[in-house]
Amino acid sequence: MFFDPLYIIIIAPALLLALYAQIKVKSAYNKWSRIGTSRGITGAQAARMILDRSGLSDVPVEVTQGWLSDHYDPKNRVLRLSPGVYQSPSIAAAGIAAHEAGHALQHQAGYLALKMRNAIVPTAQIGSWLAFPMIFIGIFLSLKGLALAGFILFMAIVLFQIITLPVELNASSRAKKVIADLGIIQGQEEAAGVSSVLSAAAMTYVAATVTALAQLLYFALRLGLIGGRRRD
Repeated sequence: MFFDPLYIIIIAPALLLALYAQIKVKSAYNKWSRIGTSRGITGAQAARMILDRSGLSDVPVEVTQGWLSDHYDPKNRVLRLSPGVYQSPSIAAAGIAAHEAGHALQHQAGYLALKMRNAIVPTAQIGSWLAFPMIFIGIFLSLKGLALAGFILFMAIVLFQIITLPVELNASSRAKKVIADLGIIQGQEEAAGVSSVLSAAAMTYVAATVTALAQLLYFALRLGLIGGRRRD
């Protein structure tokens, strides 16, 4: 099964989409990270302005290590930005910082999809550790129960990816509106740059969801859950 042509047929289009999404992200970020906003506002300042305007002055904005490792931590209520975003007054930094601040606004508003995603995180984490070993060992040793248990755990990963899509798209929508309202970006070119960066980032989440669904389809076929029972 480790060289199953069916796996290649199912997963290859999703992997190509993921590769294309990564190329788009790097291209958009590299372009717009070299172009500054007319007001010269850094990513950290943009995030701070958005949080303060929304009554979230108690949410700190911290710098974290890594390339595009920006995220909002709902458990500790901390917004963390990578060095390239935190310190930069670029259009890309403004868009990314605003996007992460958008997650803080979702948290404040009790956005349902975010609540659902946060609730499923522990199960999805367990699935990311155990699903593949359980499925592979179960199939290899003909332990159908073990493989099915792994399949169920993998379904939690797929569900997490599906729920993540509206969360990320909504955060980007909030970001585009709030940075325009606050005047962090000005003019059509800056708005287009922010949109380009956030749209490219959204594509990576689409690709991750498609990849997870493709893998789920393969495992369902391999375990005989759909399309009849496969023979090894």
